Amino acid sequence: MTEAKTKTKAIRRSKEPKRAITAQQRRRLRVPRVGLHEQAAARLRTMIVRGELAPGQSLGEADLSDALGISRTPLREALKQLANEGLVELRLNHSAVVAPFRRAELTELFEAVSGIERCAAELAALRMEDADFERLDALQDKIEWHHGRGELRDYFQTNQQIHSAIVGFARNAVLKATHEALLARAERARFFALSVLGRWDESVREHQEILAALRRRDAARAGQILAHHVRRTGEIVAETLDGKGDEAAVPDTLAKPRGRKTRNVAP
Repeated sequence: MTEAKTKTKAIRRSKEPKRAITAQQRRRLRVPRVGLHEQAAARLRTMIVRGELAPGQSLGEADLSDALGISRTPLREALKQLANEGLVELRLNHSAVVAPFRRAELTELFEAVSGIERCAAELAALRMEDADFERLDALQDKIEWHHGRGELRDYFQTNQQIHSAIVGFARNAVLKATHEALLARAERARFFALSVLGRWDESVREHQEILAALRRRDAARAGQILAHHVRRTGEIVAETLDGKGDEAAVPDTLAKPRGRKTRNVAP
């Protein structure tokens, strides 16, 4: 092909009209906004985890739709999502209910979570970096601050951040994804357990021991303490349920504020 012909074809191509993005392509390219059902699910999840919607409580669609300011369609999607997470139970021809605590299910749940977090602590002890320890130190200071002031809900939120952080420090994507799939159900039981007299103080001490073992790079000890810490939560809830059937709500009266305690963590 001569140089003249090549230039002629190049000129023709430059003059061809550029194709605009089609309507179908635009629809496929559009980034979806966060749906109403996801926002509703997030609000309901928080209320269930923190015991504001009690185990066994009916979730009537009319009341919830009105309270959330959404129609029943996104509400139903939200309830389906929470059912998949094990927080809600859907019933044919009846209103959905907040999933009750059941001893057998709690045992299985905390066997699984303790195994996952034990493995995560063992890996984290070997893989954590200086910045990771600084983050855990800061979170530990926060939970002890909230504990000393009797701020249970703030303590709980930071407590969850610590558990998730340790799993993240294992730097294992499969382990992290598996943990996240069980997190909502575990959070609800943890919050319930912290409201039980004596468990809050016990939990703080165990967190101190976990951090100390991680700092020593003692993988076996860190895993052992964290696994016991998680299993103990399940035991507390099961013991509290004795004589109360399978449904229990978070007590209305939480721990009273107390003086701040000094952290005692081995180097």
